[in-house]
Amino acid sequence: MIIDRYLELGLRLGRHVDGFVDAYYGPPAVAARVAAEAITAPSVLVADAARLLADLDAGADADLLDAGRRRWLRAQTLGLHTSARKLAGEQLAYADEVEWCYGVRPRWRDTDEFAAAHRRLDAVLPGDGPLRDRIIAWRESQAIPVPRLEGLLRDIADDFRARTETMFGLPAGEHIDWELATDQPWSGFNYYLGDLRSRVAINTDLPVLAPSIGHLVAHEAYPGHHTEHSRKEAGLVRQRDWVEETLFCVGTPQCLIAEGLADLALTVIAGDTPETVMVEHLAPLGIGYDPEVAAAVRIASESLDAVRADAAWMLHAEARPVDEVIAFLERWALLPHQRATKAVEFLTSPTWRAYISCYVEGLPLCRDFVAGDPARFAELITEQRIPADLVVA
Repeated sequence: MIIDRYLELGLRLGRHVDGFVDAYYGPPAVAARVAAEAITAPSVLVADAARLLADLDAGADADLLDAGRRRWLRAQTLGLHTSARKLAGEQLAYADEVEWCYGVRPRWRDTDEFAAAHRRLDAVLPGDGPLRDRIIAWRESQAIPVPRLEGLLRDIADDFRARTETMFGLPAGEHIDWELATDQPWSGFNYYLGDLRSRVAINTDLPVLAPSIGHLVAHEAYPGHHTEHSRKEAGLVRQRDWVEETLFCVGTPQCLIAEGLADLALTVIAGDTPETVMVEHLAPLGIGYDPEVAAAVRIASESLDAVRADAAWMLHAEARPVDEVIAFLERWALLPHQRATKAVEFLTSPTWRAYISCYVEGLPLCRDFVAGDPARFAELITEQRIPADLVVA
């Protein structure tokens, strides 16, 4: 069957690349069968993926798969096929890799766009002196003490869970366990375990900052990754028996939709100025969080998120030296050296090298699609969609 072949393909690829399978809670027999096999050669996986694409195009399993579901599976399988080709040693142009994996084509942003953001920031950021020094000092002065972090995460999550339940509903029995992590290339990670449960890890390699913690909780938990996973498990897997949803692999359009909606999540539940909500949680820490300044800085600097996409382009399309890319991030993303280095660690990870487009391209795609309508956001966290479905004419 098409679905079993799709699950097997993703799980077999996952045996080659640590972290490639982000989540699997599907039929245990399929996972056990793949685990008991000898590791499949990449060239065989390329051929398997190509046959699966051909069979999807030919209408195999027509009695089970409607047109929308088949289209979703084809987009996912194209991503797996692309990952298999790279694993087999094929050299792919970076832009092609991103497009075939994630369903969008990356583009280079001119530094004039970032310079304009710098000017906006300079106008709203308190203090005098060089902008980079001021923004770094402003951010780092709002570091959350690690001993306070777990309690704060749970406090914010409880608030966001209640808001999400009111707006969209949550499956009965869903649950998140929170933990702190170190030695990771990411700031936060949702490990979806199935059975409506997640384990969310927050990385403390670098201080977690007050201006970003609300976004982090919304992104990983409510109404972001955990909400999407648990609602789709309840609706697509348990009610419709769409077992393909039990596999979540890096290198597929599923990731771009997930990251785009998760980056949008905070404003969906807390409005266009979520800082007014966050001050209730952050004021007791005594770290000088000013919601008006935080909102102004966030709005002024939003386009700087794309600096990381340019950095990925420099690394993978132009083969620029790592030190040059770190300096580029320091200059244009206004990052201290440690945070710029951590960003490059993510961009050079074999698992995550092309993943930055899921954020940079995913957020505007999801935001334009939702256009302030909660029903549209509910569609994203409930139904199968591919990036092309979100393009607003």
